[in-house]
Amino acid sequence: MLKTRSTSMPVPGPVTAASWPRHAVVAPPANPGAWTLRAWPPLLWQAGQPMRERFRHLHTGVASGAPLPWPAGRTVWAASAGSGEAGVAWDWVQLTHGVVAMADPLAVVTNLRLVDDSGEELSPRETACFLAELVRELPWQHEVQRALGATPGQLS
Repeated sequence: MLKTRSTSMPVPGPVTAASWPRHAVVAPPANPGAWTLRAWPPLLWQAGQPMRERFRHLHTGVASGAPLPWPAGRTVWAASAGSGEAGVAWDWVQLTHGVVAMADPLAVVTNLRLVDDSGEELSPRETACFLAELVRELPWQHEVQRALGATPGQLS
């Protein structure tokens, strides 16, 4: 049973063009549902258990339509779990040629509702740490580099 603490976990808002670095606009992906992770059904995920599900790359977009001092964009990943589809997405920026980083490690968008071993919802800090570790384990920089080799705004 899901237990909640007295402070509710903040729910990230929908992904919008206004939240992009330097107000960039990205061409819509072929699968628009991938960008609306908050609209995916919530999926309970026990953070203390080993992650058996393997996240796969769905989409990486490069910002276009606005002058940017450096390339930037978003990437989306998903995993099929027994009870549904888990998704994570975040913004990235290129710091220098061959080096990319998360634009804001605290701004990972997901449909996951993370709980601890006792079924209690994780705090925002615990959730951010869990998601940062998840992102660290994914080969997302490779996918971003592939997307940077394509025309801005195209799918990788």
